Amino acid sequence: MTEPISLVVVDDHAIFRSGLKADRDGRMKVVAEAATVDEAIEVTRRHAPAVVLLDVPLPGGRGGGGAEVVAGCADLLARTRFLALSVSDAAEDVVSVIRAGARGYVTKTVSGAEISDAVVRVAGGDAAFSPRLAGFVHDAFGTAAVASVDDELDRLSARELEVMRLIARGYSYKEVARELYISVKTVETHVSAVLRKLQLSSRHELTRWAVDRRIL
Repeated sequence: MTEPISLVVVDDHAIFRSGLKADRDGRMKVVAEAATVDEAIEVTRRHAPAVVLLDVPLPGGRGGGGAEVVAGCADLLARTRFLALSVSDAAEDVVSVIRAGARGYVTKTVSGAEISDAVVRVAGGDAAFSPRLAGFVHDAFGTAAVASVDDELDRLSARELEVMRLIARGYSYKEVARELYISVKTVETHVSAVLRKLQLSSRHELTRWAVDRRIL
C-alpha cells in the first residue's frame, strides 16, 4: 500500500482548515496545521511534510504572507513542496508566491477532489495551477527563462541529468548509486561533470540552482 502524502495545512480560518481536512481523500494525511506566517514556518520545519497547502494572505511575520512562508523554508524546497490555495486570483499574488518557490497555485473555487489532485501532482514534482493562473506565471517569467534552462540542461547527458536531480533532492552518493544501480565512484564522476558543466562549485549550489529553476 502506498504511503499517504504528508500534508501541512496553512490557513488563518479554522473552519476552512477543518473543511479541507474532512474533504481530502485517502492519498494524503494532514500532519499539522498553522494559522500564521510564524506558525507555518515552525510546523513546516518540525514536520518536513511532502506538501504544504498554503493560503496567500496570512497574518504574522513581516507581512509577506504565503510568499514569506515559502522563503522562510527555502532550504527545505528540495524535499517539501508548497502549493498555494487562496481566494485571491490577483497576478501579483500568484507571481510572488511562485517566485518564492511554490510549485503551484489554485483558487478556493475548486472542489475538494481537484485540490487533492493538485496536492498529488505537486508531491510528484509537477506544477499545478488553476487554468487562468498559469498565464500569469508565463507572462512573469517568460519563455526566455525556459529557453535558458533548456540550454543549461542540454549540456548534461541523460545519466548526468538523473544524478543531478537526485543529488539536488538531497540523496547521498550511496543512495544515488543504489537508486541508479551504479557505483559510488561513478556517481562521484557524474557529479563532478555536472558541477563543471553548470559552472557550480558544490552540491549546495546545485540544489539552489535546481530549486531556482523548479526542476526538482
